[in-house]
Amino acid sequence: MDPKGYWCLQLHAHLPYVRHPEYPDFLEEDWFYEAVTETYLPLLSVFEKFVEDGVDFRLTMTITPSLANMLADSLLQSRYYERLNKYIEFAEKELWRTRALPEFQPAAQMYDRHFKECRRLWEKYNGNILTGFKNLQDMGKLEIITCCATHGFLPLMNNEKAQRAQIRAAVDDYERHFGRAPRGMWLAECAYYPGIDKILKEEGIRFFFLEAHGILYGTPRPKFGVFAPVYCPSGVAAFSRDMETAHQVWSAESGYPGDPDYREFYRDLGYDLEYEYVKPYLHSDGVRRNIGIKYHRITGKVALSDKQAYNPEWAKNKAAEHAGNFLFNRVKQVEYLAEILGRPPLVTSMYDAELFGHWWFEGPEFINFLFRKMHHDQDIIKPITPVEYLDKFPVNQVITPAASSWGDKGYYEVWLNGSNDYIYRHLHKAAERMAELAEKFPDASGVLERALNQSARELLLAQSSDWAFIMTTGTMVEYAEKRTRDHIVNFMNLYGQITGNSIDEFYLGDLESKNNIFPKINYRIYR
Repeated sequence: MDPKGYWCLQLHAHLPYVRHPEYPDFLEEDWFYEAVTETYLPLLSVFEKFVEDGVDFRLTMTITPSLANMLADSLLQSRYYERLNKYIEFAEKELWRTRALPEFQPAAQMYDRHFKECRRLWEKYNGNILTGFKNLQDMGKLEIITCCATHGFLPLMNNEKAQRAQIRAAVDDYERHFGRAPRGMWLAECAYYPGIDKILKEEGIRFFFLEAHGILYGTPRPKFGVFAPVYCPSGVAAFSRDMETAHQVWSAESGYPGDPDYREFYRDLGYDLEYEYVKPYLHSDGVRRNIGIKYHRITGKVALSDKQAYNPEWAKNKAAEHAGNFLFNRVKQVEYLAEILGRPPLVTSMYDAELFGHWWFEGPEFINFLFRKMHHDQDIIKPITPVEYLDKFPVNQVITPAASSWGDKGYYEVWLNGSNDYIYRHLHKAAERMAELAEKFPDASGVLERALNQSARELLLAQSSDWAFIMTTGTMVEYAEKRTRDHIVNFMNLYGQITGNSIDEFYLGDLESKNNIFPKINYRIYR
């Protein structure tokens, strides 16, 4: 029997390309190590257990090209493995220390199991967990989609060749990792303006995702709101976010992650314990930082010093309860929508993957319980991927979506405002010059080709929307400004060397070693 409706879960896994071989440890690289330990490995573990247990699940997951290149990088893999073994060493010490602290012993035992499960999976794939996700895609359980090459904000590029290069580089890199062309794309920051879909179509993309108002304010108005995909004039399908499911999970006030029984993110043993005890697990500079082991729960709106002990069993039970509540609400939502729409509705839930595990530690357990309940406890709603939905329901309304993004106010302002607008004149000029180089040297080889390829890398890295976002939010601003400036300077230096027929091979080799994203890049993507 066919279900009354469908649910599409889309997790957007992304990190900016942060890799610094010139330093033994680097603060911003921690973003990667934390996300692997708390999000990517736990999710992969949950998905593989679904397969083992015969749980029929479907979800869509972006693995952005910048993240895929970090996951596949041998230096970051070896650094992460070293870090993981340090976590395990620390967790084993904590098992002994907390024997006299019964309120913290369950959490210590949980971390010991957690880190060792991470190591088991990491070793299973010899450090390249992309293989695990690829296996799930090959089984038809997971639809992995790509994103703009370095999460570039397409509507703020005034050069169509630069926009197309972001998409072409992503498609080429996806094929290298996953053995086939991508079928879907997450536009960085869900940033869309009419016409981008035409480029997606020409580069072989079948579907993408939009923020809700991108569809709701489209022309003509969508007959089924956000509860069915639409086709753009190019024929590419657009799926948009259901805000009810967004608020249930995202909202700091009413969403599940704020429950008092869940783990408190902001209190960490890196600050709580004696300095000499934690020093071996800090960076070489010895400065206190989060080390990822946290023994307190949210408790409520109280000071960090008043947070109560974290009980993993309570948190697990709450994740099961919230999964049941989420499923109950989706069933009721689908039953209601099916009556008024006259077709099986599609509820599309879109989240940053890093919410599940990193920010909301119990998020992977929530997903675990949710899919198991969906599989065993009801037959009203069924999980589905965008391609499966389009194959099942090929007839959909054609509209022109509205210019839109997610983020504050929903129309680009986070990425273009007084704190960051100065970067765009430099990005525009660099893109113009990159297109000029690609046209001038269509058949380059040898050192010249290497220099042109590295020029493309430097431009793409400078275009990452993460840097403008960080400038707006006010966190790590110095780093974001430096990354933008350094990549632009690198590009301009290479441009001068190429046009002056004076390529410095030592300088080029140093850049190739440090900024090595997209090892198979071809500068001709800018032609």
